[in-house]
Amino acid sequence: MLGRILLTIDALGMCFGTIYADCLNETHMFNPRWRPHAKFHNAQTVLLAVMLSGLTLYYTWRTAKTPEMRREFLYVSAFTGSIYWLAGLLSILFPGTMGVDPEFGGPGFPQSKIFVGFMTAGLAGAWLEYR
Repeated sequence: MLGRILLTIDALGMCFGTIYADCLNETHMFNPRWRPHAKFHNAQTVLLAVMLSGLTLYYTWRTAKTPEMRREFLYVSAFTGSIYWLAGLLSILFPGTMGVDPEFGGPGFPQSKIFVGFMTAGLAGAWLEYR
């Protein structure tokens, strides 16, 4: 049960954390200096996080008819619950990217700790349920 709770925390952090950080503040969607195409990609990323969160929750709590199916559901949950965070961590490697724009205190990458924390919760949750 602890594993499912950790996967749920991962999924909820992905869904609501992304909405809060990328939609409900002045650094992203409400930043007048952002071009429309940048806002398009921001919206795309937010929707991807919400969809991955939904899939993570679905496969975390879906009833399995066999132990093999349960393991398969856990693999899917671990994948959908961690791939968004991994993509966020790797995004800093692209040329010209920053975790925080200069006008808001950058350069920096403070969200890396959040990404690692939620990804670890999801992967640890899947491992706890699998063993």
